[in-house]
Amino acid sequence: MRWPLAVRAAAWLLGLLFAFAAAAASPSRPAPVVLADGAPTIAADPLALGWLDESGTATLDDVIRSPDKLAPVQADVVHRLKPGNALWLRLRLLRSEGDHQQWLLVVANPLVDRVDVWQSDGNGGWRRQTAGDTIAVERWPEAGRYPSFRLELPGGQARDVYVQVRSALATSVPMRLATDAAHGQQQQLEYMVLGGAFGALLLLIATCAAQSWAYRDRGYTWYAVYAALSTLSVMAYTGVAAHFLWPQANAWADQAPGVTAFLAAGAAILFVRHLTGVPTRHPRLSRVSLVAGWAGLALAPAYLFVERQQALDALAVYFTLVTALNVLSAWLAWRRQDVVGGWVLLAYVPLAIGLTAAMLRLLGWLPVSTLTLYGIVAAIVVEVPMLLIALSIRTRDRHGAQIREQALSSQDALTGLLAPHLFHDRLRQVVSRHKREREDAAIAFIDLVNYARIKQHLGPTVAEQSLLRSVIKLRRLVRDVDTVARVGESRFGLIMEGIGSRAVVTDRAARLIAAGLMPLQGLKPEVTLQFHIGAVLLRDRAVEADELPLELGALLASMSPRTRRPIRFLKPEETMPAPLESESAGGPGADSELDAAPAPVPAALSRTPTPL
Repeated sequence: MRWPLAVRAAAWLLGLLFAFAAAAASPSRPAPVVLADGAPTIAADPLALGWLDESGTATLDDVIRSPDKLAPVQADVVHRLKPGNALWLRLRLLRSEGDHQQWLLVVANPLVDRVDVWQSDGNGGWRRQTAGDTIAVERWPEAGRYPSFRLELPGGQARDVYVQVRSALATSVPMRLATDAAHGQQQQLEYMVLGGAFGALLLLIATCAAQSWAYRDRGYTWYAVYAALSTLSVMAYTGVAAHFLWPQANAWADQAPGVTAFLAAGAAILFVRHLTGVPTRHPRLSRVSLVAGWAGLALAPAYLFVERQQALDALAVYFTLVTALNVLSAWLAWRRQDVVGGWVLLAYVPLAIGLTAAMLRLLGWLPVSTLTLYGIVAAIVVEVPMLLIALSIRTRDRHGAQIREQALSSQDALTGLLAPHLFHDRLRQVVSRHKREREDAAIAFIDLVNYARIKQHLGPTVAEQSLLRSVIKLRRLVRDVDTVARVGESRFGLIMEGIGSRAVVTDRAARLIAAGLMPLQGLKPEVTLQFHIGAVLLRDRAVEADELPLELGALLASMSPRTRRPIRFLKPEETMPAPLESESAGGPGADSELDAAPAPVPAALSRTPTPL
């Protein structure tokens, strides 16, 4: 029986289609990936065939002889790698004939332990290249943050490229095929972003170190240590440290991210504990934070000797504890309306997100991506300046308290006038300068005579208001260069430099007395201020600085409360007139001027001026 020609043609076409479909579905002979200059970057991991070698003993020849083991790989899949096994990947590549761009195979995972790439050498053999965390970067075929391999592909010929990946942790293998120009541009863009972030962090660290040295502030020291360890940890995590800081290291490049992460987390606890004032307000939380913070110093070297998966589990638990303690400390500070607590809480929101993504990626629960790889960088760049703002607020408050404390030791708490001990120091300087350079100065003590009566009848509040009113009236009459102090409960001291006339002192004293007799409007009952002033001109009386307060105090004590002469001066010293020149020359029998009889004192010089 002969089938119609149309049926036979349809059956032939159907068989041909099945053959093509079977050939396309066969993993042993996949269609090659065409590399053309017009598409400079291609995601390679979903185009590869893969096989997880559980024993980790398979060689390249074993994989070539058993192509049926290879199966298509899904994009962003997390391969369950662990110590001792290996992931094999095969890519069939075809570079377009006539194109001139050089191509690279890039494994964009800075934390992968080891990557081996085999390429045909064109003579039936295979050429091997190796890179990864356990290999020093200077021995990589292409130095960088993550492994990259230059491909040797003749135009128009399909070639197989075999990749073996070893890792102690479950991880994805983000591969891409890129031209030399596209890969260089991608690296420049990544380093520009990372360099800007790390440069800003290093500038903050240097600034805080300088402020710590200049102001002797331990807060800035803790911040500089914490920021430096955090920056170093992120540099190790992103591969920047392995590329630039320790390119000769082998195993250390693989261990550095975990070690520095423990140190940075411990420093974070100690810094936030100091910043939020936990030791003074929450003793139990302070002890827990202190132990947990210093535990990071012990756990860091332990990371080198513990099996990697267990070490990462411990790191995840420690990070959780660090975040919980820091958030709790910040929340307690914020609850008592401390602005610093709010800034710390705000800083830990992006950091918690970045740390969570990074830890899920290290634990093999998330693939390598922009979020898991660079999210922690963005979080640190946001978090560190916020903590610096919180530290600046805390430092400002602390310095303000210190300034107020210093002001209390140098100023009277009620009136704001100079403290007595500083007034006496100033008095000694003025008296010494007068003796040395004969500079004029007037010293006056002012008593608020009715202070005790006001306090007794109207209470201490009105009495204190009377003192403040006295200060206001006194300040209106003195110059900015004059020294005013409160030297007793109701006594004020005044030093007027450059004043050598009693008339000037008397004028100001009289105006003060008159101002005190004017009651404050609206005050019931009306309260007048009664002043007594005792003064001395240094040109009239050369007295020691320590004796002046005693003599002026005695002068004020000698005044009656109802005296009509409330302004009085210390009497000038009585001096002997100098001998005449003819007398000092001496007559017959005179040996010196000491033997000459003293001349009578002129009445104009011997008369004591009557106090005003």
